[in-house]
Amino acid sequence: MSAAPSPVTLASPGPGLRAALIGAGIGASRTPRMHIEEGRALGLDYGYELIDADQLATRDIAALLDQAQADGLAGVNVTFPFKRAALDHVDSIAPSALAVGATNTVVFGPDGRVAHNTDYAGFAEGFRRDIGAQAHGCALLLGAGGAGGAVANALLDSGVGLLFVQDVDAAAAQALVGSITARLGVGRVRLAADLRVAAAAADGIVNATPVGMAKLPGTPLDMALVEPRHWVADIVYFPLETAFLQQARAKGCHGIDGSGMAVFQAVLAFELFTGRKPDPARMRATFDSFT
Repeated sequence: MSAAPSPVTLASPGPGLRAALIGAGIGASRTPRMHIEEGRALGLDYGYELIDADQLATRDIAALLDQAQADGLAGVNVTFPFKRAALDHVDSIAPSALAVGATNTVVFGPDGRVAHNTDYAGFAEGFRRDIGAQAHGCALLLGAGGAGGAVANALLDSGVGLLFVQDVDAAAAQALVGSITARLGVGRVRLAADLRVAAAAADGIVNATPVGMAKLPGTPLDMALVEPRHWVADIVYFPLETAFLQQARAKGCHGIDGSGMAVFQAVLAFELFTGRKPDPARMRATFDSFT
């Protein structure tokens, strides 16, 4: 694999243009409606499907990508648990995915399969809009997987001076710390060897694990470590109000839900799949229309 050429060739809009989301346990995703409604608003014959590995005989990402491409899709979004593994099955990797070490958007086009990452920009935009005047010089990130890599880089590029990283997979946390140190130099990121110490030092805490999803209920850390002075952010958006956010807000914490990342990553992915610029406000309205 090689770095993708810049600019990356976009899929051309046309009759029967289709895309999909590949993941596990994604039945409650709001992504299809955002894409479909925006396509309709722009006059495109555009469909967007769910490919839920929990409902299929295989969880092999290579096979799922092969089938999606064979079916004529313009591309796919990729979510938990495939964001890192999908990188092994593309022809080239755009800088956005190369920096993060994971992909959430794979475009099938004349350049072959090109992996992108719109999670980074999606989280950064949502964070910028929602952090307000909250201090964010230091943060604790829970989760060093495919989404965690995007969130970590977005936080550090959005004003966080020091980031603590924790993951139940120690090797994943160490790998993320190593890649960020290689990009930004020593002193910007540390392993959270002791969550109590890291939480005490942090202005805010971000959940980039799947804990809190409908299929994985609970909180990503002992809520006794969360103080009213903390801001908290969650990338999970189904449910939108996770137990982590709910319990933190009850303590008086400023909360940032997963809607910003969900909407803005979709905005960027829509453009990659269709070559057309969507209306972020309209896609946000579609997201908010869910009850």
